[in-house]
Amino acid sequence: MIIDVHGHLGDILYPNGRNLIYQRGVVMEKLWDPQGTNEAQLNRSFGMGKLIYELTNYWATKGQRARNFTATLENYQRSLDENGIDYAVCLPIAPYVTFEDLAEAREQEPRILPFTSVDFTRQHNVAEKLRQDVEGGALGLKLHPIIQNVSLLDNLTSQALQAFEQLKKPVLIHTGPSGYYLGKEKNKNTPAFGKVEYVEEVVRNFPGINFIIGHSGLFWVNEVCRRMAKLPNVWMETSFQSPEMVRKLIALFGPEKVMYASDWPFGSRPPHIKIIKVACQGNQELEEQIFYKNAKALLGIK
Repeated sequence: MIIDVHGHLGDILYPNGRNLIYQRGVVMEKLWDPQGTNEAQLNRSFGMGKLIYELTNYWATKGQRARNFTATLENYQRSLDENGIDYAVCLPIAPYVTFEDLAEAREQEPRILPFTSVDFTRQHNVAEKLRQDVEGGALGLKLHPIIQNVSLLDNLTSQALQAFEQLKKPVLIHTGPSGYYLGKEKNKNTPAFGKVEYVEEVVRNFPGINFIIGHSGLFWVNEVCRRMAKLPNVWMETSFQSPEMVRKLIALFGPEKVMYASDWPFGSRPPHIKIIKVACQGNQELEEQIFYKNAKALLGIK
């Protein structure tokens, strides 16, 4: 069994993102995609760390945007089928893609495990909306402070977390500064909102919530390790990390706290599966923990 704990459906960068879900025959624009190069090397940075991202930032952003526009249900299902994925967490980013959009898609694809999101752009009863979504099948909450352009330390975020804490479901936070827009649109997001120090503060402020650290911090993974290794309410997911770093995460956080993820379509599933197999070095019991047992336990999947 394999459970992918981080993925997306629809266009998470622009309004009416749900419209992309049901398009057919969508293929990725042909361009240089640095992530494809990274994946060919199993996300190894060879000691260069975030310098690679900084040097290729424009093309990395362009490539990630091109991947975003391939997030159709047709492509999603093909990826699940081709890679033997039994279930996949699907993360909305409101207002562009919502829990309702994913719940509707789940009617056609039962392997979808939907989370919910908070629409910070409109006034409404957030606590009641989150409660309704969990009752409707949401297995957790996704926060993307960069794309949603709301700081983790903002009162709006704190109020949402206070409400969600009562629901006893995990929260996945995008972790690590990254950009999603180019040119005149750059002001639509704030990459600094993804800083590890902000995520750490939220994790410490809400000890009653189990947090999944998105991408384990991207290129800032060592900072995540330094700041959070001793915090009891954090789980790591492995998207964009190398086999060597996955082994480090297992050693520091414990084998019960690390989960397989690809961040499809921003990451590709085959190399991310291979990364786990290389990291586990033939340890079948460890593979099972990373691929599905830890996710089943955290998400309450029977």
